[in-house]
Amino acid sequence: MARTPSNMIPLGTLAPDFNLKDTNSNNIYSFEDLKGSKGTLVIFMCNHCPFVLHVINEIVMISNDYRVQGLGIIAISSNDIVKYPQDSPELMTDFALQHKIDFPYLFDETQEVAKAYDAACTPDFYLFDNQDKLFYRGQLDDSRPGNGIPLSGTDLRNAIDALIYNRILNEIQKPSIGCNIKWK
Repeated sequence: MARTPSNMIPLGTLAPDFNLKDTNSNNIYSFEDLKGSKGTLVIFMCNHCPFVLHVINEIVMISNDYRVQGLGIIAISSNDIVKYPQDSPELMTDFALQHKIDFPYLFDETQEVAKAYDAACTPDFYLFDNQDKLFYRGQLDDSRPGNGIPLSGTDLRNAIDALIYNRILNEIQKPSIGCNIKWK
């Protein structure tokens, strides 16, 4: 499996808007529709990536822990479904049911949204403040498939806590590592 790091775009970057179909509800949503009162977490992910499969339960726990505190959670899959049919919208719906994902799981068919965010890998995490400015981009934690480090979500949880409780967050952030986005 490829080990692709996320692109560390500048903090303060405004969240690119989008209009994408949610594979859980079949509704079309924009960033504005889904953002939270305290901030918004955008996660680029897909169904088949071993890095996503390694962390999906922690992502769901983070969602359950922080949505009630005003954090919007959005997942987006941008992979080419011709070459990777296991990431098709129908299978995204199945994946969401299987993993108890109850936040929007959007399909970026044109890959324009992934390009606008400069997303590079799955999972790729972008945390925006309540002014839609990038507050954190980086890893969930140091755990990777096969490295023996237990999942904790420490890096992302610390960033969300800093955002929600108005704490200073270190600008030196570790990139996420995962499979590359499957471009057309």
